[in-house]
Amino acid sequence: MLQLHNFFRSGTSHRLRIALNLKGLPYDYVAVSLPKEEHLGAAFKALNPQGLVPALVDGDLVLTQSPAIIEWLEERFPEPALLPADPQDRARVRALAAVVGCDIHPLNNRRVLEYLRHSLKCDEAAVLAWCGTWIASGFDALESMLAADTQRGDFCFGSGPTLADAYLVPQVESARRFKVDLTPYPLIVAIDQACGQLDAFTRAAPFVQPDAS
Repeated sequence: MLQLHNFFRSGTSHRLRIALNLKGLPYDYVAVSLPKEEHLGAAFKALNPQGLVPALVDGDLVLTQSPAIIEWLEERFPEPALLPADPQDRARVRALAAVVGCDIHPLNNRRVLEYLRHSLKCDEAAVLAWCGTWIASGFDALESMLAADTQRGDFCFGSGPTLADAYLVPQVESARRFKVDLTPYPLIVAIDQACGQLDAFTRAAPFVQPDAS
């Protein structure tokens, strides 16, 4: 049984839960409280010296960094696939995911926001403005990339969920939490709604997790 060490509201944890669910892989849920700073304690740092969630444990194997973990899942459990077969299509899906994983999420994750609040003494209005700036910048690009794909179905690529959807949906959740206006992004909103009809996504949602109460 896989063991997932994660936090309910963490975007990286959320995307990994989606990937595990899409693969149909059961796992033991191990809550790591970020508000209580359990991720900085010795027990968790023995799993991940960075002190970041998520971490996935498979027997003696400990995996960290959600992009690496999801790629491992794709190689270890190739069906159902989260990446298309064609190399060009795979590159497109990875690029969509990377807009979120490399360019949006790192700028509005918890440790950055805590630095803004505590070290730079930013008030909540400034923190929300920071988040909104970088989410909107990435979503502007994503909306254009999605619009350019005339063969796309209801999801980021093709007619079924891929790696890109696993990345996008948690970022939409964060955008709503940070009060970002999603009106300019009808394609992104439609994809989020389509994913919301699937069990793999609804079971991964933050506020249905055991540590959300």
